[in-house]
Amino acid sequence: MLIIIGALIVFGATIGGFMMAGGHPGVLLHPSEFVVILGIALGVLVIATPRNVILEIIHKTKVALAGKTVARADFFELLKLLYEIFMIGRRNGLIALEEHVMNPQASTVFQRYPALLEHPERLEFLCNGLKPVIDGKIKPDQLEDLMTAELRAKELESDHPVHALQMIGDSLPAIGIIAAVLGIINTMSAISEGPEAVGEKVAAALTGTLLGIFCAYGFVNPLASRIKSNNASDQQCLKCIMQAVAGFAKGLAPLTSVEIARRSLDTSVQPGSDALEAALKSLVTK
Repeated sequence: MLIIIGALIVFGATIGGFMMAGGHPGVLLHPSEFVVILGIALGVLVIATPRNVILEIIHKTKVALAGKTVARADFFELLKLLYEIFMIGRRNGLIALEEHVMNPQASTVFQRYPALLEHPERLEFLCNGLKPVIDGKIKPDQLEDLMTAELRAKELESDHPVHALQMIGDSLPAIGIIAAVLGIINTMSAISEGPEAVGEKVAAALTGTLLGIFCAYGFVNPLASRIKSNNASDQQCLKCIMQAVAGFAKGLAPLTSVEIARRSLDTSVQPGSDALEAALKSLVTK
């Protein structure tokens, strides 16, 4: 919602200021300029970006427009889930975790936390981290390196849409110049039509430059920044999982492992220590 409000502010301030100076919004409406600039920008994106990244841009843009972020309550639930899983492993042995990790969708523990089940990437990261612990195929002090490598790979992958949008944002001012040059060429061919016709075509050409800069710095680059911020929030969620699982693998108590993960979070989303501890102690692990 905030991103829509911000876009309305940008648009309103631009048109409002133009009108206050005596301008008429109608003189900015030149469909040919929109076709040239937005068409070239779309073509550049298709040329420079793989299909899967384009689909990811669409997905992440929808998420950004919806204003969905990882909130404090989400981390609270995640830490509770981690504690329950660790307590099962501590009380019943690591092998007792196998039924939950191998098929989390059917797990009675995971089913109590539907928010995690709705995010396959987080669920997969957690299960992939626990599987080597259950199998005993890796030393506890090596698990963190393994999960860190996976985390870095996911971080690089999640930034591909950001880089693509930034590339389009950086290109739009130059694309606006292309539209302006095309407009000037069109103007030069219409000099014989008189000053009024020439002035109208020059205005259209200048609108092309305006549109390119306006779209770049008013919408595309801010959208890339918002997606990057959302990516950082998602990465923090995965890092929280990594810290907890790595601590548990090293033999730390479930409560200590969860506390380490809690302290790794930003203060804006970090659950309170006392509230979390009270919630964890009230859990009945099945």
